[in-house]
Amino acid sequence: MTAGSLPQGIGAEMYSGSLKYCPVARTLDIIGERWTMLILRDLMLIGPRKFQDFERALSGISPNTLSARLKTLEEHGIIERRFYEEHPPRAEYLLTAKGRDLGPVLKALLTWGEKHTSAKLPARARS
Repeated sequence: MTAGSLPQGIGAEMYSGSLKYCPVARTLDIIGERWTMLILRDLMLIGPRKFQDFERALSGISPNTLSARLKTLEEHGIIERRFYEEHPPRAEYLLTAKGRDLGPVLKALLTWGEKHTSAKLPARARS
């Protein structure tokens, strides 16, 4: 692929001047917000997770943000919420088939990150 060219099969729908016709833009509307891919990463690597599991694993995410990201993913059929206890109601989140289809996307991000980024420890962790 040369600079400015697209792989065969990717056509004008990707850049038609209107983002609503671009599948990349539509996908990013769903999974492009901060934390979303990390939620999906944890579900793919670990399996079903509870809200508290995400809070522990994703240090720095606020409960409101986590709740909003999970709701968006659920509304789009990427994850489902499954209740495992009725009183009090307790739920866990798991990937749907649609969510598992994002596996190659996560793998591509992993490969790109390993190649083009470096893990930098915070200054206080280095001392």
